[in-house]
Parts: sequence; C-alpha cells; structure tokens
Amino acid sequence: MNSRQRRGVILLLLSVLCALAAFGGVLVVIGDVNSKVGSEVVAYRVKGDIAPYSALGAGQFEEVTVPKRWLSDTAVTDLGALKDKIALTTLKKGSLLQTDMFVDKPQLQTGEQEIAIMIDAATGVAGKITSGAKVNILATFKGAKDTDPSRSVIIVANARVLGVGKLTALEKNSDRTGPTEAVPITFALTTKDTQRVAYAESFAEHVRLALVAPGTDSAPGPSERTYTLEGDK
Repeated sequence: MNSRQRRGVILLLLSVLCALAAFGGVLVVIGDVNSKVGSEVVAYRVKGDIAPYSALGAGQFEEVTVPKRWLSDTAVTDLGALKDKIALTTLKKGSLLQTDMFVDKPQLQTGEQEIAIMIDAATGVAGKITSGAKVNILATFKGAKDTDPSRSVIIVANARVLGVGKLTALEKNSDRTGPTEAVPITFALTTKDTQRVAYAESFAEHVRLALVAPGTDSAPGPSERTYTLEGDK
C-alpha cells in the first residue's frame, strides 16, 4: 500500500468516526428531550366552532398527541366521555377538549312531558336555538269576529328546549301558502303548557320562538303576555 492509499484509508476512517460521533450526539439530544418531555398521550382537538348547547359527538374532534406532563388534568383522553353531553359554551376550532367544556344533556324532570312541534326554520329558529336553551313560545290568533282584534300571546314562557332536529320539507298541498321547510323542536313542559302548545299548533295562525337570554329566570307579567295593535296606541 503506497502513501496515497494510506492517506485515503485514514481519511475514510476519520469520516466514519465523525459520522459515529454525530450520530451519538443526536442520540444524546433525543434522550435529553425525551427525559424532559416524557411520554406522549392522546388528546382531542375541536375541528370547527361548536355552538353552545349543541350535542357533542366524536366526529367533531380530531386526535392529537401531546406530552403527558403538558396535559391538564381536565383534558379529555377518551371520547366516550361525550355520551349524552352538550357544549356548555362556544367551542372554538383548534381548542383542546376539556371536561369543563360540556355538561349532561338536559333530561325530563319530575312533572314534565316531552312534546315536539314543527317551527318555521326562517322565522322561528334561524340556527340560534339549540338544546338546553330557553325560549318564549308565541302564537298569533285572529279575532273570533271580524270586529275583534288579532292578538299575539306568549303561551309559554321560558320553555326548555330538549332538542333541535334537522331541517325537514313540509308536506305539499294545493292550499299551502306558508313555509315549505321547518325544524322539529322538542320541549320539556308541564302538562298545562303542553296543552297550550298543542292548542296553539292546531288553531294559531303562526307559532314562533323567541330566544331568552341565558340566566333569565323571570317570566313576563300578565300584562305583557298578550299584545294587540289597539292596546299599543
């Protein structure tokens, strides 16, 4: 082996040693990072904005891995926790799902009955009324006689919404002039309020919902429940 070949071998060995040293350095750095970060666990992130009181399901969230030591105690690591739950507030896209972001879905209480009615999607819901919300149910009636004034009545105040269905096409008939689509809304009501709603759905000209601000427990007084144009003068 001549001197040129020896130099080549020496350079090759030096290159191998440098590569091994670099690889060893990388392993040391990785080991140091792992020791500081620790093991990773699965968490869940909100795919898109979710409205308050909306029912929650696994399809609304995406799986992410997060270092365990960085994860809060309230972080959700099992989507089974979402069963029969609704959002407590607006859940923003990209937020990490926490147990304090949702509550149990409202259920019937003692003395309540469940009733569902179809509400015009445009004038009665507009996407803002969700499960868990409270609404005033209003009905408009024509006067019994031509000389009697038409009136608007709050037939139920602070009605609790159990669920909001999907937009549904109404059955067509030759004399239908009103809306062609409606949304089924389910309420938890007392027996008397259930009868009021059933009566209004059958005999009122229109039935509408007015969303009540969260935290409002007071109901309109007797003088506020019925409105006529003549009484506004």
